[in-house]
Amino acid sequence: MSKKKELIPQYGTATINGIQYYRTRITDADGKQVLLYGLTREELFQKECEARKKVAEIVFRKTNPTVADYCEKWLLMKSANVSPATLKGYESKVRNYIVKLLGDMYMSDVTADDIRLALVPVAGKSSGMYDTVNMLFKSIFQSAEHSNVIDEDPSTNISAKGGHPSKKKDALTDAQAKTLLDAVRGLPPYVFTMIGLYTGMRREEILGLQWDCVHLDASTPYISVRRAWRSEKNRPQVTTILKSNAARRDIPIPQCLVECLQEAKASSKSDHVIADSKGQPLSYSQFQRLWQYIVVRSTKERIYRKYVNGQCIKQTISPVLGQHKLKNPKIVYCIDFDVTPHILRYTYITNLLYAGVDPKTVQYLAGHENSKTTMDIYARIKYNKPQELYATVNAAFPKQQSVEAPVSLC
Repeated sequence: MSKKKELIPQYGTATINGIQYYRTRITDADGKQVLLYGLTREELFQKECEARKKVAEIVFRKTNPTVADYCEKWLLMKSANVSPATLKGYESKVRNYIVKLLGDMYMSDVTADDIRLALVPVAGKSSGMYDTVNMLFKSIFQSAEHSNVIDEDPSTNISAKGGHPSKKKDALTDAQAKTLLDAVRGLPPYVFTMIGLYTGMRREEILGLQWDCVHLDASTPYISVRRAWRSEKNRPQVTTILKSNAARRDIPIPQCLVECLQEAKASSKSDHVIADSKGQPLSYSQFQRLWQYIVVRSTKERIYRKYVNGQCIKQTISPVLGQHKLKNPKIVYCIDFDVTPHILRYTYITNLLYAGVDPKTVQYLAGHENSKTTMDIYARIKYNKPQELYATVNAAFPKQQSVEAPVSLC
């Protein structure tokens, strides 16, 4: 017992409100001096040991953070140069596919095999999901290496291939586009659909469009893309922050869209081209209701749920093309093809390329930051026609003279 007491330092004392305390100073994780007090030397010694242990842990975690800690820091750094929507997607994927599996490990302890095992569940998802999660792993550990948090990036040789190939969406044919427009003419999604088909603007750009960027009286009518819509907790926000620098562009518009917008502007009481009954931009749920006008006219099979006596009953509906909706005969099932806001945009880009517009111009009009995106669509359209390429391929090679078979000397 006496030996233990000898190990306890001879602390200084201080009198506070007539009571004598033992006191000492320690340096915290931020390098600041902190005073500790105790009624007895033993009490103060215990407080000092616990405090020094906590400081050591904090310092260690700062120099050797866990995966969860560094991911939080990386997302904070990333928030400075990505849109809120993109950041939200990153946060969800980092939380579900990185932190959930590796969060408690120290960054320096993570191996390539740990990352490969973490990617196993993602391999059952779409190739797009796999690519994104793989990109996040590589970006996070590459950043840690550049910041000297780890000595070597374990994600360097991780395969970039994985997931199930997603089904390619086809552009609408002229007949399908006409069917779609006829189906929603005079209904809330008509103007949105027209803008999507004839400008190729993104959903966020259309919902953020205001009349001051619609130049209908110019010698060459055009739309300026200067704003984008976002929905935070179902509250719409229209900002000047676009997806990329390339998204800022001026798009000439055809006469059919000019006439559509002139009619819409004449009856509009809002600054926003697409607005709710109060003249405000749509919330996410309001946009879903707008798009529902198209969904209910589709022949795509869907499942409805209703509760009877507290029990959930599923009902599958398989609409037949040309038939009327049972509970609302005004609705006709006339859309037997996939339609999404992105398909409207893809149709616009496809039509430009079919018309012979050079890919660089298409890249500008579509607001693609990376020319690869445009060229992938171009290649799919141009080189998916073997019958048209036959003559080109044959002309590329000189015709060979037929060689007679050698005469046998036997």
